[in-house]
Amino acid sequence: MSRVPDQASNKNSRQENEGSWIGELGRTIFLSIILALGIRTFVAEARWIPSESMLPTLQKYDKLIVDKLSYRFTNPQRGDIVVFSPTEGIIQENPNLKDAFIKRIVGLPGDKVEVRGGRVYIDDQPLRENYIEAPPQYLYGPVFVPEDSYLVLGDNRNNSYDSHFWGFVPRENIIGRAVVRFWPPNRVGELN
Repeated sequence: MSRVPDQASNKNSRQENEGSWIGELGRTIFLSIILALGIRTFVAEARWIPSESMLPTLQKYDKLIVDKLSYRFTNPQRGDIVVFSPTEGIIQENPNLKDAFIKRIVGLPGDKVEVRGGRVYIDDQPLRENYIEAPPQYLYGPVFVPEDSYLVLGDNRNNSYDSHFWGFVPRENIIGRAVVRFWPPNRVGELN
């Protein structure tokens, strides 16, 4: 004698399977969102270049990965390309500017920085710069970089809204260091 399946039992079993599938999907989506927000907040995030101020190193619309973790353990170094929040000097001049900036660190805390004769001088020594678009056609300084601050310049020195206009970047404004270009595909790679 064969047993006829109980329809109520079959229905409950189906609801449990569907419920567990929907519940699992919900938990997976929730966990993915939490992980993505955590990574973006504390580890790394993608950014794009809105201007030509970093030519020739970075071109307009390049897309980068910004490392937000390493500066929790080390200090920014001369030559690092950093992303930072607008400084008080920027906000005073342009209250509507709220987007992050990207520039190269040139002056470290305590450095004497001067721009003259188409060269940048750090503590009266010319800085070797094989990454700039053209020699700077302006005079700046000498200035001393304050403690816990940095002097940043665009690689396109003559077309960059940078420290020589609005001053120094406090350490707490630095979001992270640009480490990898991931777009466009023909120029993917690590940034030096």
